[in-house]
Amino acid sequence: MYIKQAFNIKHNWWLYVAGLAIILIAVLLGQIPYTIVLIAKALETGVDLQKLDVSQAMRLLESNLNLFLMLLSYAAGFLAVLFVVKTLHKQSIRSLTTSRAKIDWKRFWFAFLFWGIISSGFVLVDHYMNPENYEFNFKLVPFLILVAIAIVLVPLQTSFEEYLFRGYLMQGIGVFCKNKWMPLIITSVTFGLLHILNPEIEKLGYFLLVHYIGTGFFLGIITLMDEGLELALGFHAANNLFTALLVTADWTAFQTNSILRDISDPDIGNIEIFASVLILYPILIFIFAKVYKWTNWKDKLIGSVTND
Repeated sequence: MYIKQAFNIKHNWWLYVAGLAIILIAVLLGQIPYTIVLIAKALETGVDLQKLDVSQAMRLLESNLNLFLMLLSYAAGFLAVLFVVKTLHKQSIRSLTTSRAKIDWKRFWFAFLFWGIISSGFVLVDHYMNPENYEFNFKLVPFLILVAIAIVLVPLQTSFEEYLFRGYLMQGIGVFCKNKWMPLIITSVTFGLLHILNPEIEKLGYFLLVHYIGTGFFLGIITLMDEGLELALGFHAANNLFTALLVTADWTAFQTNSILRDISDPDIGNIEIFASVLILYPILIFIFAKVYKWTNWKDKLIGSVTND
């Protein structure tokens, strides 16, 4: 039902090509302020721009300024997705978000609070068990500025990714392929591979892409099973927002004035990656399934999409 709604809008293939082009242009335009400030700072400090990698670029600017400028491109992308959907496809934001009569914000807040508490608990337990891996990073004024930036822009960043991958592309690919498994695979793999430039990949290796691709599948599965984006939007927003506020590290994508700083050597084993994908995500899917009484798994995940 969720993907099927795209049959009711203008879904010509060339509209999706034009839409993706507009979204890409918006993201690139959103990166211009960051690029200008970064170049100016590099010239001021004498840093060789040709040798400047992603990790160095993130450390070049003050953390809050870096985060603000970095998230602007996502905000621009999110606005572009809404523009494309409303203008080119004549689709309502409601039908891009959910198959329900209206957006179920209770679902969003359940996923947001549930995962926010659980993910924060993981960090606090690790801090308790391995205190030598953390240092207290809290400074009141920078942290309050971080809170303001994160509360406004992080949800725009995560909403952009969800509306683009689990919304716009999943519905678009679904109506052309006329099935559900193809958009699930394509959007999940693409979502994961787009994280290849994250500094975590540089430090931990390409095998970490298994985690990102697995996360894409997890978010895609809960979207298809729940017939809407609400749970994925809440989960993704909580994951990035709570992380940005609670803990940072010199080798992560979000360099923030968080409460804690992870000072351990970046190291994550294959077992931990597989545990998140093959154990944690299935447990979360099971919990959501029980809460929202999901049924008809085969049809919702790999069934056909027809305009009848």
